[in-house]
This record gives sequence, structure tokens and C-alpha cells, in this order.
Amino acid sequence: MLCTVVLALLVLSFSISVPILFRPFYYVQINALNLPQQTGWSTETIREAYDQVLDFCVLGKPFGTGQLAWSESGRSHFADVRGLFLLDFAVLAVTALLAVLLLILYKRGRLRFYRFGGRGPGFWAGVLAAGLVLAVGGLAALDFNRAFTVFHAIFFPGKDNWLFDPATDQIILVMPEAFFRNCAILIGVVLLVCCGALICFDLLHRHREKNRGG
Repeated sequence: MLCTVVLALLVLSFSISVPILFRPFYYVQINALNLPQQTGWSTETIREAYDQVLDFCVLGKPFGTGQLAWSESGRSHFADVRGLFLLDFAVLAVTALLAVLLLILYKRGRLRFYRFGGRGPGFWAGVLAAGLVLAVGGLAALDFNRAFTVFHAIFFPGKDNWLFDPATDQIILVMPEAFFRNCAILIGVVLLVCCGALICFDLLHRHREKNRGG
């Protein structure tokens, strides 16, 4: 059960980290979402603003949005976002280390996994994480605007500084809702691929064990 939870959290935290750390995912959307045409700012200006925000959220550098205007309320929200990013990175690091430790113990014969229903922890971790993302994704697909609001109510309780005023926090103009929707889709795709890999690995491992036993 411990290994199942560790693997499920590992693939979840890894999937969330992909759009955060892989900045080209945003860069390709600058023109795909017609941001220069909609805002009147150049691609370089938009990219600079995004990079400075991510440098603050990920690396802890001084907050800024390039040539775009920002307010203290906007900076405060991104400080909250930074806290969530760091939490995700911490979960990713801890679960990765635990997964490696469990694997080493298993390989050395010092640990055996109980197979619920004849399936190993990788299988159940894949099923658990995939089921979660499919359920959440299905609800979000019905009404993404509502899901977006609920998400902020859960992770930023009692705060409304995530409701940006484009006049004072122009970064929101280059990080539209469509971008966050695409981030959610990327997270879902990466997570499902990882879950599929865990399930397939467990099935293949079980198949090999049966062949050896035969």
C-alpha cells in the first residue's frame, strides 16, 4: 500500500511539474493563442514577462513581469503560487527517493510486495492516479470556468488576489485561461502516459514471473 501511494504521488507530482519546468510549452503558445496580435506586445516582451514570473515562482528571484505593469496584489498571488510549486517539487523529490529505496530493497530481496488481486503496486498506482485524473478531467471538461474557480477556492482559500485586473496586472493578458486549460490537458496526458507505463510494466512483470514458474 505504501509503494502504491508513493508511485501514485510520484507520477502526479511529476506530471504537474512538466508544464512548470518545460517553458517551451508556453513559448509555442504565444503565437498559437495570437497573444502578440491580441495584446500589441512583441513575442520577446511576452516571453520576458513569463520568464520573470517563472523565475520568481521556481527559482526565488525578485518578482517582475518585464515591461508589463504589476501590482502588489498580483505579486502576492504569485508568492502563493510559488508555495504550491515548491510543495509539488518537494513531493516529487521525496517520492522519487522513496521509490528508488523501495526498488533497491526489492531487488536485494529484502522486501516483497503483497499483490492485491494478483497485481503489484505499480498496477494499482496507475489505476488510482488514472482514475483520479479522468474523474477530475471529466468534471472540468463539463465546465472549465467553474472548475477553474473551484480550483482557486481550494488552493487559495479566503483569497481573491487571483482575480487580476488587466489594467494593473498586465501579466494576465499573456496568461489567458486558454493557456491554463492547455496546461491541464498536458498534465492529464503526461499522467495517463505514466500510469499506462506503470500498468504495462506490472502486467509484463507478472507475465514473466508466470513463464519462469512454468
